[in-house]
Amino acid sequence: MKKETLFILVALMVAGVLAFGSCAKPAPTETIKLTYSNFFPPTHLNSILAEKFCQEINKRTNGRVEITYYPGGTLTPAPKVYDGVVSGISDIGMSVLSYTVGRFPASELVDLPHAYPNGWVATKVANDFYEKFQPKEFDDVHVLYFHAHGPGVVFTTKKPVRQLEDLKGLVIRSTGVGAKIMEALGARGYGASQGEAYELLSKGTVDGSFTPREVLKGWKQAEVVKYVTGCYDIGYTADMFVVINKAKWDGLPEDVKRVFTEVSREWIEKHGKVWTYYDKAGIDYFLTFEGRELIQLPPEEMTRWVEATEPLIDQYIKDKTAMGLPAADYQAYLVQRVKYWAEKAPSEQSCIDWVEKELNK
Repeated sequence: MKKETLFILVALMVAGVLAFGSCAKPAPTETIKLTYSNFFPPTHLNSILAEKFCQEINKRTNGRVEITYYPGGTLTPAPKVYDGVVSGISDIGMSVLSYTVGRFPASELVDLPHAYPNGWVATKVANDFYEKFQPKEFDDVHVLYFHAHGPGVVFTTKKPVRQLEDLKGLVIRSTGVGAKIMEALGARGYGASQGEAYELLSKGTVDGSFTPREVLKGWKQAEVVKYVTGCYDIGYTADMFVVINKAKWDGLPEDVKRVFTEVSREWIEKHGKVWTYYDKAGIDYFLTFEGRELIQLPPEEMTRWVEATEPLIDQYIKDKTAMGLPAADYQAYLVQRVKYWAEKAPSEQSCIDWVEKELNK
């Protein structure tokens, strides 16, 4: 009887130890799986940065977050990326605000001519604008960050543009805001994304494009463009977003949210450097093709272009003030931030060195 009692006690102790041990082990952490839709082609440096963003999130969360990356508009086309994030087709998305004209009335002003000297400055200003004013147009997502290209220029395939009069009658591909600028300069704007531009240019559907220099290399448009007119003093840009589905964001653990925020802040600087790199690399690549010409407008001609586009900002302030937006405050802030960041911008060469070291491996 004593042996049986002893056996039972030992069995109960072993069972207790096993039960305690199993309870003491932490429950396995469920992997958070997300998707990321981007319109840039996979070889573009902004696409490479987006892919590295996914990898960095995975690394800093110790593998808790896995992001499946879809470049080149394969999950959602460029104009549909934002709505795709809102509806949950993708969890994260990157595209251009002005591909959906009228959807982002406050941020529209960022795109208009503000004499952005390069993409690093435009990127810093775009993020400052959002942080300062928190426009309600983004209430249906959680914003991670913005980035923006350097000053747009005019590309043409057949006719060189050396003065304002040369633009008359030309059909120029552009973003929604860019189309307004082209029309102010005498051309006809044709709204289309960069993914469509190469074919439009090569088939002669459009006579040219109003766009940053980066697409000459990043989107291989130097193959079909013969003339580039450097109207840099206009200094327009295209504000680009990186956003995450609001419900997905709200459901993330706080420590994971902190990782996303930290990495996003770091990626602002990286995209800014990439854009400044492309400002030069695009032109250098363009000039490797035979029969190409880079046209630099003389100061007096450049002044005419600037004067022709100035009414656009006046009209924006009038229209958006009527909508109840503090448009004059927006404009005053943008002017101040462009000046502030232009004085702090890294040199073009330092941006080139960084890209070649970190991304062009």
